[in-house]
Amino acid sequence: MIYKVSKPSRSIKGSISLDGSKSISNRALIIQALCEMPFEIDYLSTSKDTSTLQALLSSKEEVLDTGAAGTTFRFMTAYLALQKGTQVLTGSERMKQRPIGVLVEALRKLGANIEYLENEGYPPLKINAPNISNNNRLAISANVSSQYISALLMIGPMLPNGLEIELATNIVSRPYIEMTLNLMAYFGIEYRWDDNLISVKPQKYQAKNYKVEADWSAASYYYAMAIFSDDLDLQLNGVWKDSVQGDSVLSKMMTQFGVESSYNEAGVHLIKSKIPVSDHFEWDFIRCPDIAQTIAVVCAGIGTTGSFTGLETLRIKETDRIAALQNELKKIGSNFKFQEDKSAQNSKEYFEVSGLAKVTSPVFETYEDHRMAMAFAPLAMLGEIEVKEPMVVVKSYPRYWEDLESLGFEIDRGEE
Repeated sequence: MIYKVSKPSRSIKGSISLDGSKSISNRALIIQALCEMPFEIDYLSTSKDTSTLQALLSSKEEVLDTGAAGTTFRFMTAYLALQKGTQVLTGSERMKQRPIGVLVEALRKLGANIEYLENEGYPPLKINAPNISNNNRLAISANVSSQYISALLMIGPMLPNGLEIELATNIVSRPYIEMTLNLMAYFGIEYRWDDNLISVKPQKYQAKNYKVEADWSAASYYYAMAIFSDDLDLQLNGVWKDSVQGDSVLSKMMTQFGVESSYNEAGVHLIKSKIPVSDHFEWDFIRCPDIAQTIAVVCAGIGTTGSFTGLETLRIKETDRIAALQNELKKIGSNFKFQEDKSAQNSKEYFEVSGLAKVTSPVFETYEDHRMAMAFAPLAMLGEIEVKEPMVVVKSYPRYWEDLESLGFEIDRGEE
């Protein structure tokens, strides 16, 4: 399936009610499942990942299929490790290529009984009833996916001796760990984070109704449209200024691209600012890796040179996002290249975006990655584009194409 996407004018005016955050929704669902008493979750994400998790948590089937939902697979692995009986947890072919060994090994140390059914260290898993041990101390590398750490933390209060996690090495995606702990605290869990040690005592989650904030990652695509626009008056509903999401740094980041964010009761209002657009943009994405693709497209679209660091986790997402960016940006005459260290004092990997985009009906691949589809779509403001497998967006934002149409984008869906 291919969508042809275009925008007759460079005007972006209207109002978008963003979907609930997938990251927050999935954490809230796990906590709800672990809580003894029921509570309501309002504004739950409509994403496929979240609906899949919700269905699996209520399923009585022995074989549970997460599809391509990485967060769902990791959270379910930890959740099922505490449950009675035996379940098989599987996923898509891409999921079977995504490592799970670090989490499985940590759970085994806590008494989980988990077997690999195909390749060592990878899904699918056979998860048997646990033999919970007295061990409650784990040392885990903090440069792996933060979802491993979050999955462990959420089951921590349910363990007989609680849980202590010592984070070795530099922490990747710290805001996602903070998000998890903030949600746990909302539901009554006390914890301590001293230096590199997080401690959670055995305790019970307290039932409280909860409202999910909108997804700042999704907001990034509209900020990209705002940057490409000549005429801007856009309201994004549901996002909060005091957000637990690392991607909320977006509003600060966008000032360098000439977009001003004004918060109100409903969300945030975007207008053009009088600050000149920077011709060079530099950012460390270690706290907000999910918006790196959008910003790379923005830099290419306006010809700003971008210097990116903190992309360590991008190679193990739904696809190798670094390789995907390199391949697709080439189609519009832009580059995304690895650069040598800028100073002898630091060991960060630098990637540079360069070259003003020339949008002449490129056909973009999406690599089974929702963010590739949504990050590249705003380029339709610069010329017609084609997007392969566009419905990959259902993973996190099912209404994406309809919301674009409400802002004046024209989408030729061909024969669906």
